[in-house]
Amino acid sequence: MERVRTTAAAENVGRRVRLQGWLHQFRELGKINFLIIRDGWGTFQAIVDDPVALAALRAVQVESVIEVRGVVAAEAQAPGGAELRETEVTILEPVTEVPPIEVNKRELKATIETFLDHAAIGLRHPKRRAILRLASAAMAGFRAALNDQGFTEIQTPKILGSATEGGANVFAVDYFGQPAYLSQSPQLYKQIAVGFFERVYEVGPAFRAEPHATTRHLAEYVSLDVELGFVEDHTTVMAVLTQVVAGMLCELERACSSELALLGARVP
Repeated sequence: MERVRTTAAAENVGRRVRLQGWLHQFRELGKINFLIIRDGWGTFQAIVDDPVALAALRAVQVESVIEVRGVVAAEAQAPGGAELRETEVTILEPVTEVPPIEVNKRELKATIETFLDHAAIGLRHPKRRAILRLASAAMAGFRAALNDQGFTEIQTPKILGSATEGGANVFAVDYFGQPAYLSQSPQLYKQIAVGFFERVYEVGPAFRAEPHATTRHLAEYVSLDVELGFVEDHTTVMAVLTQVVAGMLCELERACSSELALLGARVP
């Protein structure tokens, strides 16, 4: 039986399907027992009444890796309007300790220290994962819009023999006994590449050794850089920028409607 994503399960009403993912939540409510399975795309609800499955679920903690099989049934009160019934559960990899962060709550309430110590768990929270999915879509839209305008993507060096921007605020590194620096910007290489590609862009890391006390500064971040030649005037740049921003927003709306809804955001 082919695996079905949680986001596509509701399209299979009346069919028996197989889902794989993590045990997001398990609730025993007397006669009805709910299991929520989470995969890399979303969550799906299952009704569990098989004694063997219930015993297996009681023996493990949330975030255990599981497989569920069952018949998809329409249910107006279920999230997404459908749920799994006649459910069989297989524990693929049990988790026996309580996770350090509760990722099955509506809001993530861990302190920043706890989150950073256990980011591999914390980033499983649907809202935190949604932010990463939005970033991915934004970069995809950025690339697509520039590719449509004849740009070529390049990858420039990140370990340099000299500072990129005047020598201030750089991270120095030991490069096999020689001094080197982490790149602050691909500016020099972009300008060189314009000489043979004319229009270039890069999506890559940049490093700035700037001490800060706010949430809006990063020592390492992903930089979206563009360089083009034969510029008539500022309107040439504005036209490119307009198409790029529009392309990024269109891709966010196309690929991330559920993530935007989860975060209470919308594309203007």
